Amino acid sequence: MVLPIIGYGDPILRKMTQEIGKSYPNLKELIENMFETLYAAPGVGLAAPQIGLSVRLFIIDATGFSDEENPELNGFKKVFINAQILDEEGEEWLFNEGCLSFPTLREDILRKPKIHIQYEDENFEFHDEWYDGLLARIIQHEYDHTDGVVFIDHLSSLKKQLIKGKLNDIMIGNVDVNYKIKFAKKKKR
Repeated sequence: MVLPIIGYGDPILRKMTQEIGKSYPNLKELIENMFETLYAAPGVGLAAPQIGLSVRLFIIDATGFSDEENPELNGFKKVFINAQILDEEGEEWLFNEGCLSFPTLREDILRKPKIHIQYEDENFEFHDEWYDGLLARIIQHEYDHTDGVVFIDHLSSLKKQLIKGKLNDIMIGNVDVNYKIKFAKKKKR
């Protein structure tokens, strides 16, 4: 089932999420619905807060970013439960990011190129892994959502002021979007 994505301005996007266990209700169905929602949007990652759940869960399917320069992204489809980034290394690099909760907005964001992360998969098997490049960036972006951080938090105060009008448009739904989204406020008629 395709779920509505929570748009910028909703307080759930700013909440620290809670860890979940094997007994979390309907987890398999939730993960299936999240992937279906991701593909309908379309995106490369989706975190539980973006569908209204304050839990430490995000999914990634980076296949859409795969190309000759990034063949490792082809078929990269994973579920991250109770993830913790332990380390970020390297010189920060700019990349133009977008977010399904911020339709039509794209900004250049600085992030470190290499991360060390521990997480559980959908079967609650433990993983301790390093990622770099675009995979690290995608994971950092989705991981941020589980800490109540959104990608615009990585922008300078000046840049945030410059995009204030765009952010207000997103909050009230004054944007063209071709996927299910729940805007924070109703558009004034």
